[in-house]
Amino acid sequence: MRAGGVIPTSRDNWLLVGRTLRVSRGSSFAKASADKSVGRLALGLLAGLLLAGCATAISPAPRVVTAGLAPEQADRAERNLRVFDSVWDLVNRKYYDVKFQQVDWHAAALTYGPKAAAAADDDALYESINAMIGLLKDSHTHALAPARAKERRSQERARSGFGLMKIENQWVVTEVVPGSPADTAGVKPGWLVRARNGQELRDRVDFHPATDEVAQWEFLDEADRPVTLALVAKLISTAPRQESRVLEGGVVYLRLDGFAYATRRWLHRELIAHRAAPALVIDLRSNPGGGTFWLREMIGEFFDRKVEVGTFTRREQAGDEAGSWQFGSVHYRGRVVLLTSGGSASAAEIFSAVLQEQHRAVIIGRKTMGAVLASRFYSLPDRGDLQLSVEDYATPAGRRLEGEGHGVEPDVPVTLTLADLRAGRDRDLEAALHVLAAP
Repeated sequence: MRAGGVIPTSRDNWLLVGRTLRVSRGSSFAKASADKSVGRLALGLLAGLLLAGCATAISPAPRVVTAGLAPEQADRAERNLRVFDSVWDLVNRKYYDVKFQQVDWHAAALTYGPKAAAAADDDALYESINAMIGLLKDSHTHALAPARAKERRSQERARSGFGLMKIENQWVVTEVVPGSPADTAGVKPGWLVRARNGQELRDRVDFHPATDEVAQWEFLDEADRPVTLALVAKLISTAPRQESRVLEGGVVYLRLDGFAYATRRWLHRELIAHRAAPALVIDLRSNPGGGTFWLREMIGEFFDRKVEVGTFTRREQAGDEAGSWQFGSVHYRGRVVLLTSGGSASAAEIFSAVLQEQHRAVIIGRKTMGAVLASRFYSLPDRGDLQLSVEDYATPAGRRLEGEGHGVEPDVPVTLTLADLRAGRDRDLEAALHVLAAP
């Protein structure tokens, strides 16, 4: 990707004065007319040069007046604004939609900049930044505080070790990580979660405990008996899980939780080992996506020719029609079934859509998440990260998968029920074997 220069984008000219930035309203350099004085034009040029030389670009957010602030408060406010400015500028220059989803991006800085500047810690700062980003309603644009960014890079995160899903309007444990604190304490799939530290769970849950932090969890077990457990958060790997086993009739089950170099190599080895298998069931239900580079190679494993993967469109550019990569492909020829759910996102949705449109696979389960944009990560001044959508995507048939109500529809819908989960039944897998048993 090209790295563009820092360009003043505000309708105001900014002057750097000591430790604060002051603004001269209504004197846009971009619109300076010939009848302006030479001195004023020179002043605008100087402001532009100062901006171009800054390590962090300047947003239209009001600057902090440091007079009267304690030194640590002034330092914190200026540090906050450097991070805020960097996020605002990256979105302003590189976001795939030049219209910012009809959001007034200039006005957003004026609204959220002061909140970011006043933030007392990283949590409050990134809450303000992500509130601004949230205006875009974009699945792949989000700012990660330094601690979260470190977790992403290390592929480790402090967790109790169980997954949750809303089923029949209740929060239900769907999976327990082997060897995790939850596993050791006896938590089981199918348990209902009533509260965490005395607070009922909201419509969205995304807890980020510190390592060794203790949380009091209130459950109802498989017999609806109350169970209260104090679970200590421990570092658990977030690397994609992989699983392979042979089912009845020689059908091979492959659980694939990501699209990365390691998962691509694993899939390749499994396909070589099971080249003669009559069918594959590929489980994408917990697959959040990954890199399009590996995605294109992994799609290529199932074809003996190059196939279209779809169109990726960058900001104000013609779409780039991408194809699968066949170099080293196993050319697996057996039947394929894909299991999907609302947890299947991004590259997992593209993989499903391409194989579905090529009539290469049957999709079983539930509609995918509808979170399909190409993004990349940018480092921020405080070692946080910004994940930013830089390309839109449409399938080879022209379907846009991003957004609420979109995603990939299964060919065979299956309803997930609490009773099945508690009974240990996998209706999706049962439906897959039923489809494969048909001639």
